Amino acid sequence: MYRKTVLTVLLLGAPAFASAAFMDEEWAKKACDGWNASETLTTELGGDWMANNGGRGYKLVQMYRSECSPDTKIQLTIEPKDGKAICTYGGKPDGKAFDPKMDYLMHAKDKHWTCIGAGKFGCGAMGAMATGKLKFTGPKMEAMSVMGPFGAFLRLTGEIGGEKGECK
Repeated sequence: MYRKTVLTVLLLGAPAFASAAFMDEEWAKKACDGWNASETLTTELGGDWMANNGGRGYKLVQMYRSECSPDTKIQLTIEPKDGKAICTYGGKPDGKAFDPKMDYLMHAKDKHWTCIGAGKFGCGAMGAMATGKLKFTGPKMEAMSVMGPFGAFLRLTGEIGGEKGECK
């Protein structure tokens, strides 16, 4: 039975980053790993985007589900390494100060995260921001200048997946 289940998962293409709960601490660690596995995110964000860090040597990306309290947000810490933007931490916020001039805070309703993660029409990076499906705090002009990588990051939320039930 086990072999049949494993074979079915492999053949049907289960998400590579399946997670128990959407945007919990475990999910954040998988998002960090997913970031680092993405050539688009690591290389295309390694220049000017990464340089806008206020001399702190990192940028923060924080996110949460609108159905849940902002206290449930997760954080990715992105640092420059060898000309690339590398995720060095994924989990609950670790006390680093958030600066909206260089850091990002995003939240959306679960139904919108599902649409955004699937990259459906009207739910891509530009569409989600323009329609208000994705609530966004941070340097908007900077985000617009890296719309391709930003879209890749938003699609990563769908690749990781996770149960969108109870707030953690």
